[in-house]
Amino acid sequence: MNQFEMMSLFILVAELGSFAAAAHQRGVARSVVTRQIAALEEHLGVQLIARSTRRQALTSAGKKYLEHSKAIIDLVQRSEAELNEEQIKPTGNLRISLPLSFGLRHLSDLLMQFAQRYPDIHLDLEYSDRMVDVAAEGFDIAVRIASELALSDIVRKIGECQLLFVASPDYIARAGEPTCLEDLTEHECLQYSHYSRWMFSENGKNTSIQLKGRIKANNGDALAKASAAGMGISLMPDFIAHDYLLAQTLVELRHLEPQPPVGIYVVLPSNSYIPERVRLLVDYLSEQLMRSSRFTLSR
Repeated sequence: MNQFEMMSLFILVAELGSFAAAAHQRGVARSVVTRQIAALEEHLGVQLIARSTRRQALTSAGKKYLEHSKAIIDLVQRSEAELNEEQIKPTGNLRISLPLSFGLRHLSDLLMQFAQRYPDIHLDLEYSDRMVDVAAEGFDIAVRIASELALSDIVRKIGECQLLFVASPDYIARAGEPTCLEDLTEHECLQYSHYSRWMFSENGKNTSIQLKGRIKANNGDALAKASAAGMGISLMPDFIAHDYLLAQTLVELRHLEPQPPVGIYVVLPSNSYIPERVRLLVDYLSEQLMRSSRFTLSR
């Protein structure tokens, strides 16, 4: 057994937590697996797995070797897959989570064009503002618009948008226009569900403000309609506000300091091997969205 095969066997033993389970999966005697792991340890000059009559556990060296081994195996598998995929048409299923408003406005047409370009790729699209767990729920990618991401998220930035403070002319005439961020605490503020505070950037520093308001929703279009109906001030992305601003049913509150751009990201389930069909889609969306840069109206 060569070094690569012994490395693969070690990963299997470590993940299954048992020499016997690894032997059963490989269809060999337990003694064969034990000898191969012992040979690997002898070759490396360190103990990888501590054994006792009741249990086995990775040593500190074993944990480090497992991490490196997985990276090496992933790299080899990815290189082989890429060579194979270059010779065949991209095929397979893509399950994609998309934000509702942005997805319908700016991604639907792009995804249909992608589907036409690659007829052997099948798309399963979920339009929702729900924050999905990409890996646990079996998504190939999720498109997410966020100013902050979890440290564990594996992402690629594909675009950005701008957040705008907006309200209806009727609301401003009735309640007045805020001239600084602190003034917002005295206004009706329409909020995304699960957020009782808005995070801001003011004079280069991040701050937050406790809001009051009678209306919450988990979708930006719903908040835009409520704001256009005179129900309060919204902080919303420009791709939602755009049509309302053109129709003058909403106006931008320009006395408030503009907020930094918000990233549009693709979230991946893993940073190891990425299938070619996923790579093609991410590259395509990035190319198309970066071409349009931002969706902001000129100030």
